[in-house]
Amino acid sequence: MVGVDDGAFDRSDRTAPIAAVVLSVPEYVEAVRTDRVAVDGRDATSRVVALVRSVGPLDGVRAILLDGAVLGGFNVVDLASVARRLDRPVVALTRRPPDFPGIRAALSKWFPRDADRRWRLLTAHRLFRVPTDGAPIWAAAVGCTHADAVRLVRRTTVRGFWPEPLRLAHLVASAGRPAPARPRPRPNR
Repeated sequence: MVGVDDGAFDRSDRTAPIAAVVLSVPEYVEAVRTDRVAVDGRDATSRVVALVRSVGPLDGVRAILLDGAVLGGFNVVDLASVARRLDRPVVALTRRPPDFPGIRAALSKWFPRDADRRWRLLTAHRLFRVPTDGAPIWAAAVGCTHADAVRLVRRTTVRGFWPEPLRLAHLVASAGRPAPARPRPRPNR
């Protein structure tokens, strides 16, 4: 499996870090690659495809897991294009159901000329509930059935409810971010 996620970034940043982690299930890391996407840009699909291809031959890769359908803010991934270009199923996961009215309003406000395209990509694939040992998560799948996507999630989850390739991809993508400053302890007087 390949997990792809973005890391921490500030809205004032021009780019956001992304990472791909290839994992032989359940927990053997085969490869790690990083790249960047434009914050609120339009390059997420091409950057994900290039990043996944950069990990090496995809012969043994069964699927691509994404943490959501957006990277770097509202840089929307075209899931069908990624699946077609990589010739692999793609499953995008989210921890809770999206606030679609809020998302639609934000797209209209911040991307008036491009809101419809972004909205179509975000809603192109129906979300379905994935039961876990904890709270359910939500998924959109392209190139596989809902049942196959549920099996992928279960098979790649080592601990808790979140798939290990996505957990690792987020850690790797966030690794370059400086640690927050710790307040100095005040001397006892």
